[in-house]
Amino acid sequence: MHLRKVIAAVLIPFAAAVLVGLVVLWPGGAPAHERTGVGFDRQTQDATVTKVVEVSCKEAGASGVPPTGDTSTAEGSSAVQQEEGTCKRATIRVDSGDDKGRTFTEIVQPDQSRQLHEGQKVVVAYEPSAPKDLQYSVTDVNRRLPMALLAGIFAVAVVVVGRLRGVMALVALAISFMVLNFFILPAILQGSNPLVVAVVGASAIMLIALYLCHGPSARTSVAVLGTLISLLLIGILGSVFIDWAALTGNTDDNTGLIHGLYPTIDMSGLLLAGIIIGSLGVLDDVTVTQTSAVWELHEANPSMGWRGLYRAGIRIGRDHIASVVNTLVLAYAGAALPLLLLFSIAQSSVGTVANSELVAEEIVRTLVGSIGLVASVPVTTALAALVVSADRPGTEPALEASAVSARGGRGRRRKR
Repeated sequence: MHLRKVIAAVLIPFAAAVLVGLVVLWPGGAPAHERTGVGFDRQTQDATVTKVVEVSCKEAGASGVPPTGDTSTAEGSSAVQQEEGTCKRATIRVDSGDDKGRTFTEIVQPDQSRQLHEGQKVVVAYEPSAPKDLQYSVTDVNRRLPMALLAGIFAVAVVVVGRLRGVMALVALAISFMVLNFFILPAILQGSNPLVVAVVGASAIMLIALYLCHGPSARTSVAVLGTLISLLLIGILGSVFIDWAALTGNTDDNTGLIHGLYPTIDMSGLLLAGIIIGSLGVLDDVTVTQTSAVWELHEANPSMGWRGLYRAGIRIGRDHIASVVNTLVLAYAGAALPLLLLFSIAQSSVGTVANSELVAEEIVRTLVGSIGLVASVPVTTALAALVVSADRPGTEPALEASAVSARGGRGRRRKR
């Protein structure tokens, strides 16, 4: 019981500090800005492709009809090939906004990766300052229906397999997105320190998700404490190595646009915040699994003391470490696969690839997160073994003493 009081003495002030942090840093909403019309920072509307006809690319070019907004056209295509090929003229109807019902046409080149077809739902960009016949352009395909269907299948699968725990997991997931969208992102845009915001937001998500999914118990509190210690380690290591490796966090068009719109945002702090939030989900999995394993081991064999529980739990943890670290590395490698492919095409050396800031960010992200995951296993296992054996101590010491006494008795009998 003494250990449980110590854990409560740590977690209760921590939860209070998180609540205070939420109140103090809570934003009033993302600050307004004038749209640049670049990337995601542009007005968009829903639309439908109502008609597609084949036309000569030469005629289409001569007619002055603008090409589609798809930027995936191969740069190596020659102008001669485009003139001699067969293009498509697509008629698109705007389905939302003030111009609902308005139609416009676009030319689709034959070498574009995204071809339009009749009846297809698309997203169009709107630029009010452009000439009237150039105000709208197709920017993407409308994927809301398949994405919503996939999300529904995921939710059903979680509820069918997880039952009440599955329902609670979905509620926790929804709350996590709410904290991200209504606290973390607006607070960073308003100029709050990204690291502080990420720590407060990630801590709130951790407390809500773990206690909501697993209930208020000593087992959950141990998992929370193990996650907290690991997050602190990740934060310290991430801060040191991001600064040491001189990582700016401004490495692509999206981060460049953010920096251009909000120059006061600390981009390196934003990188560290991303590492902390990204590591939280996997940390929850490791700490909850390790805590549950120790509890189940104790239920299966109540005679085990905390040392025996720790040794058995750490054996389970080693298997967990091997699989989770490999998962993290492959996940980041998969996300950066196009970039790695470009380096491979350029026949760059491993040292050159690793030294580039784009790849160095992912390396630091992976290694810092993996170190935190590895550290969470012995920390959480030790805490769980101590707490679960404090209420009902095992009989290992008594058994060992009996065995020693028995061996001593046999030795004395042999001497006689």
